[in-house]
Amino acid sequence: MGKLRLGVLASGRGSNLQSIIDAAREGWIEALAAVVISDNRSAFALERARRGGIPAVFIDPGAFSGREEYESAVVEVLRGHGVELVCLAGYMRLVGRVMLNAFPGRILNIHPALLPAFPGLHGQRQAWEYGVKFSGCTVHFVDEGVDTGPIIIQAVVPVFDEDTPDTLAARILEQEHRIYPEAIRLFSTGRLKIAGRRVLIEKE
Repeated sequence: MGKLRLGVLASGRGSNLQSIIDAAREGWIEALAAVVISDNRSAFALERARRGGIPAVFIDPGAFSGREEYESAVVEVLRGHGVELVCLAGYMRLVGRVMLNAFPGRILNIHPALLPAFPGLHGQRQAWEYGVKFSGCTVHFVDEGVDTGPIIIQAVVPVFDEDTPDTLAARILEQEHRIYPEAIRLFSTGRLKIAGRRVLIEKE
């Protein structure tokens, strides 16, 4: 069986993309990034892809009449590169019906908070402002909601009195880089099963 072909969607610097590339290169996950797509022409994620010899594709949302047309173009590129699993890595757009139908149960996202708390933008700042004692990050399957899909794996990070939103975000990011490749590894080895709201992880 060949390596799982990943399509990574990113809008920014792509540090989680880099963690996936590194994990694949080191053999930690039996997967490879087949293509990286961004909705942001200047996203550093595209440069990371080029440096790694991975096709890097910018698709301008402004060139389409709406989300469905834009997503159809994204799906066409993903399918053209034989993508089997889509990984959102700092992708700042909601995923809609077209992509969900094209890759049912095959889209993952990472969120910098312990879902279901603090969904949406700036989860780290939301947690810090709320005054929680623990925060973290979550990898989940994507559905039609905002960070509402079934949870695969989470990591907990303590919030210290001296923390700022930036220091907290930096510690959470370290855990993101650890658990996103792990979630991909679990998927690639067929160990994830969705049962209603729960994701069951089969033992090796």
